[in-house]
Amino acid sequence: MQFFGGSEISPSPPVPTASGNNAHMMYVFNRNGVCLLYREWNRPLRTLNPQQDHKLMFGLLFSLKSLTAKMDPTTADKGNLGVPQLPGQGCSFHSFRTNTYKLSFMETPSGLKIILVTHPRTGDLRESLKHIYNLYVEYVVKNPLHSPGTPIRCELFNTSLDQYVRSIA
Repeated sequence: MQFFGGSEISPSPPVPTASGNNAHMMYVFNRNGVCLLYREWNRPLRTLNPQQDHKLMFGLLFSLKSLTAKMDPTTADKGNLGVPQLPGQGCSFHSFRTNTYKLSFMETPSGLKIILVTHPRTGDLRESLKHIYNLYVEYVVKNPLHSPGTPIRCELFNTSLDQYVRSIA
């Protein structure tokens, strides 16, 4: 990362692999902030325990959603910073990129949040997140053995998700 022509202060990430294994991790949260699914594929470094990691990620999303809604130049009614908004209400963000990763985000009308962290050179993943949501609906929501609001433990979903995520270039 460079600051206005300064020297390099952190190494750049490895080049994306040709095999398409550019996804580092994925989170699925329900509307209450409960992590329903956490998957890792190519995470180079583990820094926190899983519970702290989930709380940090959900807090980041909550803060970014509040900030983007507050900064929305198209609406006069900004509300209070930190007050949760309904899905689809106000301005939202789809992704952000750092020098070492890209975070892509999608929220469904029911409040389900899907987060995919990938290599920073990965392109727009909105359609990929929609496809992952369709896999979720097909294999989890339609599964009569799955109870809503509980962690996702569906082998067909996990297998299909792994195959699809590994194909994302």
